[in-house]
Amino acid sequence: MYAQMIKTDSDHMKGAAEMSAQERAFQERIDRGEKIEPKEWMPEAYRNTLIRQIGQHAHSEIVGQLPEGNWITRAPTLERKAILLAKVQDEAGHGLYLYCAAETLGVSRDELLERLHSGKMKYSSIFNYPTLNWADIGAIGWLVDGAAIMNQVPLQRTSYGPYSRAMIRICKEESFHQRQGYDIMTKMAQGTPAQKAMAQDALNRFWYPSLMMFGPSDKDSVHSAQSMAWKIKINTNDELRQKFVDQTVPQAKYLGLTIPDDKLSWNEAKGGHDFSEPDWAEFFEVLAGNGPCNKERLGARVKAWDDGAWFRDGLTAHAQKKQARKAVA
Repeated sequence: MYAQMIKTDSDHMKGAAEMSAQERAFQERIDRGEKIEPKEWMPEAYRNTLIRQIGQHAHSEIVGQLPEGNWITRAPTLERKAILLAKVQDEAGHGLYLYCAAETLGVSRDELLERLHSGKMKYSSIFNYPTLNWADIGAIGWLVDGAAIMNQVPLQRTSYGPYSRAMIRICKEESFHQRQGYDIMTKMAQGTPAQKAMAQDALNRFWYPSLMMFGPSDKDSVHSAQSMAWKIKINTNDELRQKFVDQTVPQAKYLGLTIPDDKLSWNEAKGGHDFSEPDWAEFFEVLAGNGPCNKERLGARVKAWDDGAWFRDGLTAHAQKKQARKAVA
């Protein structure tokens, strides 16, 4: 594969002639399907790409607790409350797995969080949209976690060992998350006319933001080509988006809900659906910090970090004291 590489406009890719012998040997390992482990040599650009991707993935899991956590006290039944609590707890665990994977690349968790809080690192744009009613929690589980699974299942085969292994457990838990969301939507769609209308409204509002979760179209994606050459990514953004649409359309039909896209139609020739592109101008506005809930979400994370400073300081002091006693002994 490395012999076929070409430079992109972003200048992230190198042709074979531009690679050092060490870089060529590294690419050959990738092409053979070998996993790269933390203490092994890797190009700095590979390391930095992983830090960016894993860090943003971890941040998305942590920030993703906020839209749903807001509904724990207002879940309609005790069972729904317990399920949502378990789901939000899972998201926290996913963030921790991923921060641990990122730390094997030589970046600390504190550094990653500082980048998040300062706006230098992003998280998934979907979490900057409000959850207005209980049906939104169903839409998040069905659509948002469904899109996450579509993104993450291939990452079990990613070339970096710690990331690949973290994804195995995460994907199992995400399947539960998607199922609970679809179950909520099923109950709403089969309920009263008012409940079905709420489910349709939630689908209308979350459909296009869910399509945006796969990232910009391939022609506009700066990092995709090199990430795929290194097998950090396995599929392109557009491939995953197409698979998501093809999977979700029959699910919506079963629910008796309508995908909010007048151009949606089955294309026999390509064996998939034709559909409208999301509003990419909106996507980039949200990424830039101008979405409906950007300030609220980031503000909640910064506040939680600041409010927990006393506890982190106490843990550090305890560890230092324990280490000092050990040294004296």
